[in-house]
Amino acid sequence: MQISKNNIEKYLILFLITHLFIWTLIPSVSNNNLPLDTIEALAWGSNMDWGFNKHPPLSAFFPKIFYQIFGSKDWVYYFLSQLFVIASFFIVWVFSKEFFRNKVYALLSVLILEGIYFYNFTTPEFNVNVCQLPFWALSVLYCWRGFKNNEIVDWLLFGIFAALGVLSKYLFIYLLVGMDAFFIYMILKKKIDLKCLTSLITFFIILFPHLIWLTENNYITISYALNRTGLDEFSFFNHVKHPLIFLLKQIGILIPFFVMLLIIISKFKAKLNLKDKKLIFLLFINIVPFFLMFLSSVVMGVKIRTMWMTPFYLFLGVLFLYIFSEKIKLRRLKYFFLVFSIIFIISPISYLYISITQTEKRTDYPGKEMAYLIQDKWNNNFSNEIKSVIGDEWHAGNLSYNLKSKPKWYSYTAAFVDISADDFMNTIGNNGFIIVNGECSYGILLVIKNQNICMLGKK
Repeated sequence: MQISKNNIEKYLILFLITHLFIWTLIPSVSNNNLPLDTIEALAWGSNMDWGFNKHPPLSAFFPKIFYQIFGSKDWVYYFLSQLFVIASFFIVWVFSKEFFRNKVYALLSVLILEGIYFYNFTTPEFNVNVCQLPFWALSVLYCWRGFKNNEIVDWLLFGIFAALGVLSKYLFIYLLVGMDAFFIYMILKKKIDLKCLTSLITFFIILFPHLIWLTENNYITISYALNRTGLDEFSFFNHVKHPLIFLLKQIGILIPFFVMLLIIISKFKAKLNLKDKKLIFLLFINIVPFFLMFLSSVVMGVKIRTMWMTPFYLFLGVLFLYIFSEKIKLRRLKYFFLVFSIIFIISPISYLYISITQTEKRTDYPGKEMAYLIQDKWNNNFSNEIKSVIGDEWHAGNLSYNLKSKPKWYSYTAAFVDISADDFMNTIGNNGFIIVNGECSYGILLVIKNQNICMLGKK
């Protein structure tokens, strides 16, 4: 199979549009409710701040914008997630064109990512991992351009995208450490000057409000991140078990990727030219973050959750295709596209099958039904609107998302620690509110789906 160089962009656009359409449509028709992390992000976004108890703010910011425009239409948030995915694909394409003379290789660098399930099967759930993707890709692109051109504007843009990445998820720092190692290496080799430090200006300007929020909230997001690793479960065996499990999972995840790679490479053998600046850069942005994640597990004995690796492999195709560029056999492309097509088709079919046949998932939760019943009960008892919903991100967050009045979400602790129940009662005249699975000394109690719904409003 031959690809005309004049049609490569058309193939790319066709792939991006098809991916966007399929992965927006499939979950939209098969899921009854949005996934947990998306509902959580929407809950946070209803009461926007510079950070939340689990994560920094950016993953809530984008759903908030879409909610203000489109409201509670589930397909919109699957669409939002896929926009982030295909945006990162496109950035990888732009980046790879600077590494390959043959644009076919650049196209393959993007298409081969379909062999990694982080970029298809798991993408319907917009969360912090998906939110990182375009900023991870943009940081790599402008770090490279800054290094190559040494222009102030590229370094300032790099600082912006790096900060937005950190505001998506703190694990973004692993990429930045890899880049810092690259900078140090290049400075020692006298192949880059200190102009790169100008990126720190935009980086800290954007990050500064969140740093203030962190100090004012006792570094709650960092505590949550550490607790998620199982750091408190101390055992010497964990320093062996968790890293080994991590490696085995990554090998399993990357099998389709390497199958696709082996199809177009004649020999899995190449000489590494460590004087090649492009190769050095690719090694630092791909290998160092992965190694640091593995090292964290070894040294701290912590669990590395599979989904945390979502952005880490964005440029893996570029790395391997660059290393084996002289071994690529384009006459084998028909076999590559055959495997690519199988993965491209099977992945959404598998998602659809699981979504339909398994009925106890979060995406089967009757969020809309519950909101309808609660709204009906509210309308029969109160004259004002529901302005606040208090409870956990999942149950109360679903109500915040589905109720017509678009109430703000508050955690139960925040509502009744920062403000007393009596003070809350004094605001009922204009601001009705609902407490999910909390105390109900006042108001009307509705028990639905094993949940206590306490409604307080103006008669």
